[in-house]
Parts: sequence; structure tokens; C-alpha cells
Amino acid sequence: MAKVKTAYVCRDCGADYLKWQGQCGECKAWNSLDEFKISAEAKKKSTTADTRSLGNYSGSQSAIQTLDQVNAAAISRKPIGISELDRVLGGGIVDGAVMLVGGDPGIGKSTLLLQMQATLAEATDVLYISGEESPEQISLRAERLGLNRASMKLIAETSVDSILKTLQTEKPSVVVIDSIQTIFLPALSSAPGSVSQLRECTAEITRFAKQTGTSIFIIGHVTKEGAIAGPRVLEHIVDTVLYFEGDNASRFRILRAIKNRFGPANEMGVFAMQDDGLKPVSNPSAIFLTHRDEPAPGSAVLVNWEGTRPILVEIQALVDSHAGSHPKRVTLGVDQNRLAMLLAVMSRHAGVAMYDQDVFVNAVGGVKITETAADLAVIIAALSSLRSRPIPKDTICFGEIGLSGEIRPVPNGEARLQEASKQGFTRAICPHHNLPRKPIKELEIHGIKSVNELLPLL
Repeated sequence: MAKVKTAYVCRDCGADYLKWQGQCGECKAWNSLDEFKISAEAKKKSTTADTRSLGNYSGSQSAIQTLDQVNAAAISRKPIGISELDRVLGGGIVDGAVMLVGGDPGIGKSTLLLQMQATLAEATDVLYISGEESPEQISLRAERLGLNRASMKLIAETSVDSILKTLQTEKPSVVVIDSIQTIFLPALSSAPGSVSQLRECTAEITRFAKQTGTSIFIIGHVTKEGAIAGPRVLEHIVDTVLYFEGDNASRFRILRAIKNRFGPANEMGVFAMQDDGLKPVSNPSAIFLTHRDEPAPGSAVLVNWEGTRPILVEIQALVDSHAGSHPKRVTLGVDQNRLAMLLAVMSRHAGVAMYDQDVFVNAVGGVKITETAADLAVIIAALSSLRSRPIPKDTICFGEIGLSGEIRPVPNGEARLQEASKQGFTRAICPHHNLPRKPIKELEIHGIKSVNELLPLL
């Protein structure tokens, strides 16, 4: 009878233990250890599998050499033909790259990759591997989207060994695996979707991609907290991590690059969900701005920098009196802790106290603001709501606020101002050190150094 080894792996960080324990010693997460078993026979079979001879994650083994001996030629890319997806990937697909795509159920992961396969199938060999849906379901979706089904190859398979044999025979250039949670390695006795299966399956797929130059897209599920399911080691193994953002009730979707070894990280692409699939949005700033005939209190327009381009986003704030002892601080798309800090700075250095007010802040369109350049817009929107005084609709702002009340400069200040001018804005409030070297046509710019200089401008 084959011996069975029991181990426990943290689903958050991938740390393994011989015994179960309530808290992971590495990432300090509670109740995050999953049990899996590997028999001695399975382990022997696993180590002698043909797929293990493909080399390491980065390709086949090579001799030691200095960096100047390495051929550092420019990375060649294959443009997909979907503008926003090409932007997020850094210009196109790189041979041998492995890309992990995550997002909430029904947000459009499979739809976008199916559209991508249909576009690429006109010029190269592609293969769609489905582990969740039947071929009939995928064919119906392709028909509904109006895609050319004649040139698209499809297989329903969940075994990694069978998948790799098929890839070695067919030799496609681009592969989509939907999804990694349904794929399993027969050598492991644990169930598909477990930590050990996810880790080993991703490793096998990555080895194959690096050895053969096949570009592979892997769709991943998400947890109830919204993170990509499985150990974080998955994100370390793959080259690119793409994540879908947005509300399922909204027609707009945001695809963000969390990690990209072949391009800029934190690049963002915007899509609109239509009857015939996801369509790129050529002017993302238009969907994040509310079009009103008259300006309303509590609204400010931020020039946000996403990846390699500026995008205009409307920041809304509602300040209302609170009768209790603990006023609310609620944010959507903005860091809640940073809002509390900004309100404290305004109270201490500008004499504007909101300690007895409820403050609600929202970034329009479901976009998540991660940079500190939104500080100035958040405070301007809050002051506008507190005073019931609208900000002129032709005004934009950006800037970081320090704890001593100073307005700190932010990167790409001049490019932000140029984008605001192109969008028809005529007035800007920004850090003094972000003033452009030359005047920008039809744009009145107010450069300020502290929060005290902000109040007379509102």
C-alpha cells in the first residue's frame, strides 16, 4: 500500500507546514491553511513525467555568463488588434509570456479573450482550452458576438498532461486556458482548485511556455474579498497579472495590469460592454465625467495618471452634519484612511474643521484612485459641499497634500495640464512646482504651495 504524505499550505502566501495550525507563520493570516495529500507512488510518477524535463520557469538551463554577453535585443511583440488590450499588455503579446487574468464572475474575462482569439486567428494559430464550459456553450457565445468561428480551434480538457500533449502536437502560437481552477495534474491526489494543484499546474504550463515560446493566457477565479484565488506564488510565477474592475451593473469595464514584466505596470484599459462584446473606449475621460448643464456643489475634476496616460476623473463629495459622536467617513474608489488624514490637515493648518460632519467621497465610474495626486481634488470637493458652493465646471485640479499642509508636486504634471487643455478645460489648480515651463494655450493655471493658498481660489 502506497504511503500518503499529508501537508498544509497557506492559500495566501504558499508557505507549507507539516502540521495544521490556526495562523500562518509567514503572512500571519488566520485559518488559511489547506490540507493536501501526496502518495509516494504519485510523487515518483510526478518526478519522472516528461513535462518535468522542460527546464525551469525562465526556459532551458544555460551556462554562466556575464550580462554583456547576453543578447539584449528588443522584445518582439504581436499586436492583437484590440487597442485597449494592446495598451495594457505594453503593445502586444510577447512570445513565451504567461498572463493571468482575474476578475469577478460575469465581468467579461472569457468574452474578451474569446474576442482576442477570433482577432488573432486571422493571422496565426490559436487554441482555446475550456475546463468549465462545454464546446456548445462557447460556440453559442461566439455566434452571439458575431465572431468568425471557422478559424478558431477549441478543446474541452482539464488534465495538464493531456493539455501539454495537445499543445506539443498542434503547436499554437496563443493559448487561452479557462480556467486554472479546473485544471489538475494527475500525479497529485488533491482535488482541482486546491493550493497544490494550482501551484503545480501553473508551474507546468509556465515551463512549457518558456521552452516553446507559446503565449498563454490563464483565467483565474477570485475570492470573496476580490483577490485572485490561490496562493500568491501564482502571481510570482506568471509574467503578467491582469485584473478586471467595475460593477457588473455598469456597462463599462476596466482592465488593469497589476504586474507586467514586459511593459508598464498599473496600465489601464477601458472597455464598454455591448451586445456584440467588449469594445475599447477611445476617450476614457468622457465616461468618468458627469455632464451637467450647471455645476453642482461637491464635485471636482481630477487629472489622474494611469500607466502611461492621463485620465480625467470626477471626484464627488457629500458633507453633512452628524448628530452622534462618531461621524462617518465613507469612500468609494479612494483610500478611506487618507481621507481622514486630509480632513485632519485641513482642520489643523487651514482652520476648516469637519470633525462633526459626515463625509462621503466617490470616484465616478467605478475607477479606483491609487495615487496621492487625488488629495487636492478630494479636499476641493469636500470644501465645495461643505460651503454649498459649486466649483466652475471648466476647472481641473491635482496635487498631493502633506501633513504640514504643503502642496507637494506629482509626476507628469505638465502632461496632465496638456490633457486638461485638450479636453476643453480653461482653469487649473495644481502644485506650484508643477507649473509648466511655457504657458499652455487657453489654460489659466494657479500654482499653490499650501492649503492656505487654496481657500481664496474656491
